[in-house]
Order: sequence, then C-alpha cells, then structure tokens
Amino acid sequence: MTTATFLLSKDPDTTHGGDLTLSRLLMKLAAESLQVDVLCLSEDPSTASPAVRKVLKPEVSLRSIALRSIRTGRSLVHARFDVDEFVAAIDELDSDLFVADHSYMAEPYLRSGQSPTKLVVNTVISESLVWGSTRGIVGRLDKPRIRRDELRVARAARTVGTYDEDEARDYRGRGVRNVHWLDVTLPPAAPVDVASTGPRLLFLGDRTWPPNQEGFELLMQWWPAIAAGIPGAELFVVGKRSGALRTDLPDGVHDVGFADDLDALVSSCRGLVAPILTGGGVRVKILDSASRGLPVVGTTPAVGSLAPVFGLQTLDDKDGFVAAARRLLLDRAAAAAEGRRLHDANAQRWELRTPHSIVENWLLS
Repeated sequence: MTTATFLLSKDPDTTHGGDLTLSRLLMKLAAESLQVDVLCLSEDPSTASPAVRKVLKPEVSLRSIALRSIRTGRSLVHARFDVDEFVAAIDELDSDLFVADHSYMAEPYLRSGQSPTKLVVNTVISESLVWGSTRGIVGRLDKPRIRRDELRVARAARTVGTYDEDEARDYRGRGVRNVHWLDVTLPPAAPVDVASTGPRLLFLGDRTWPPNQEGFELLMQWWPAIAAGIPGAELFVVGKRSGALRTDLPDGVHDVGFADDLDALVSSCRGLVAPILTGGGVRVKILDSASRGLPVVGTTPAVGSLAPVFGLQTLDDKDGFVAAARRLLLDRAAAAAEGRRLHDANAQRWELRTPHSIVENWLLS
C-alpha cells in the first residue's frame, strides 16, 4: 500500500484550529486508500507515537528568523519553518509521498535528501494574502517574497492542492500544471433545529487570527443596524479573544470567548454571520455550518469558492449584509428552510463520496 507522511507545523494531538480540522479530515479521507502517518513540529515531542512523530518546535526568535531569511533569501514565514531537526527527521523516513500542509512546510523537505517527485503540497491559505493585509508594514514588505516562495514550492512539487478555486486557477496561470481544488466538505452532523431557535445569531472564530478580529470589529459596527427594532435580538461571539474583553459592546452582544458547550450554543442560534474582509484558504466555520444545517450570511472572502458548492449568496456591502441578517432574525420559517437545504446539500456530497474522490485523485495523480 502507498504510504503518505503529512508534514505539519502544529501538533495534531494538542492543537486545534480551522487548518488542523481540515488537515485531520484530509488524513482521514486519505487513510481509506493509503497508509497515513504524521511528522509534526510540537512543543512537547515526548508525546510522540508510531503514527505521529514529533520534532521540537523552536521558540519564535525574530532575530534568528530574520538572520535566516537574510542568509537564504527566503521570506520570513518560509525561513521560520525551515528547521534543521525537521530536515533530519524527514531523511529518516521511507514514505512514498510527503504531504506538506502549508507551502512553508515544504521548505525542510526540499532541503532533505528525499526526491522532489514524492512531494505533495496543500497550500491551505496564501500567506502572502494574509501578511499583506494584516501584518502591517512588515507584512506588506514581505508579501512579494512570500508569494515568490509559494510559487517556487508549487513548481517543485509533484502535485498541489488548494482550498480555494481562484487560487488554483492563479497557480495554473503561472505555469503550475498539476493543481487541484480541494473542495472537501465536513461529514454531516446532527442538524440544528432552526425552527425552534430565538432571534439569536452567531459569530465564530479565533480572533488572535487577524482576519477574524477584523471581521469582529466590522460586525460590532453593523450589529446595531441588524438588531434595530427586533425584540430580544442577540449576537453570541465565540472564540479566543485577541485582547481583553471589550466593555463597549453594543446591546445584545455577548462575547463568551470559549463556550463550555459549543454544540448547545450553536444549536440555539438562528444563523452564522461572517463579515470577513480577508479570506482564502480554510473556511471551516462555513463548512461546519453547512454540516449542521445552520444558515449563513457571509461576505465573498468568508465564503469564497464554497458559494457554488452550497448555493450561497455572498453579501459584501453593509446594506445587503444587514438586510440578510435581519431576515434570519425576523423570519424563522425561512431560516429553517434554508438550514434544511444546506444540510441536505452537504449530506448528498458525502453520500456520493465526493470528498473521498477529491483527496484520492489529488494525492495519487
């Protein structure tokens, strides 16, 4: 049986987040036709197992990263994850395929003695897009170098996967031949009983990730217009905060941070709102909502290539977004019908084994 080692920048045993949610999904789907294991960077390598090998993740040192970047000519993010010990660990393995999860995790592989013909890359998200929009002057200055590194990695790989159709199209236009749009979706979950919910909406996301914080700030501006004249209208904000709890939240907004029972809270909501301005890559909040049958009001960056997959309308102007959110709060029956439609669309993809075929074709093409 073909063996595939996934190269991760985070420890799947101890770390959570949208990118790892989809990484775990890809590995689960791949394991149906391949033998899968993991090599990852970890804060605690002592917890390694035969299936999950671990290398100590170095502490972030801006000075050492900058020096390495200058020495190698690589961008800061690609220099950060090019760890000597990780290169050595790759050299010890005898896998048929090595799957770099994020373009920068291909850097140690390309320095190893392994053949480039074994390298598969999942871009996950274009770091050049994120850094250029959310990392200030340093991000804007390094954006061209990150993009150059991403293209170099893609051209060196046997095959490339991306969660965004436009990104896949862009790679093809730049001469990368074997590129796959990984339009995978999550397994169906128990559907939310939208018909029994009150006028409550949900914003979900780790706000230490700048695009989520940016969307949260925008929603705080738009919420008074969304809730105006609707008795009992509520917005629950869930996810790690980027700083201290704000004391100036609009009426009806509850910033709960981590939810003790996330499933129960999600099941009490009428829909998800996602006014994200910087998008691309992993869109787990949209995938999770579809798997549960929870209606979505999202911008184009929030929904991206999933819009045609689930038949979702995207709303990028304030008036359109506010009106759609108000419709969810005011028309419970219409919201329930939309939830059923979303859940059915997601379930049908799993009945047809569409995600399974997508992953197998990507890895074995």
